[in-house]
Amino acid sequence: MDLAEVTRRLELETLYADYAACLDSDALERWPDFFTENCHYRVTSAENYEAGLPLGLIYATSQNMLRDRVSALRDANIYEPQRYRHLISGIRIEREDGGALDVTANFLVVRTMQDGGMILFAAGRYVDRIERAGPGWKFAQKIVVLDSRQIDTLLAIPL
Repeated sequence: MDLAEVTRRLELETLYADYAACLDSDALERWPDFFTENCHYRVTSAENYEAGLPLGLIYATSQNMLRDRVSALRDANIYEPQRYRHLISGIRIEREDGGALDVTANFLVVRTMQDGGMILFAAGRYVDRIERAGPGWKFAQKIVVLDSRQIDTLLAIPL
């Protein structure tokens, strides 16, 4: 592995670590900044993804739609305060296409309630298209493929 490849892998590790830190610290107003202006974000089940169905539990096609989602979370939704912890691993570059990368990664999200109770909130994989944006990288597409068909009714937060 040459220096350029090591540098790129470190940049991707940093992108995913910063993405998780943004969500876990509830800095959701910064979440859309991880995406390109004309991005694609979808949360779907593994069955729908494997069948090629475009259905999504959450679906957005621009940075502005992601900002609207954050506004709705802040202003319209009322729920018990909780904390989330995103664990991302197994980041793999599947394909390089010009300056863009097709990347997959595994994730687990643990939810902790105010009383200390914890549950495994979500598990699955990311199917991402990442593009160079200035000195760093941004998600042009993030498909969140959930392993389970049973989805918590509180699936309002970004994954």
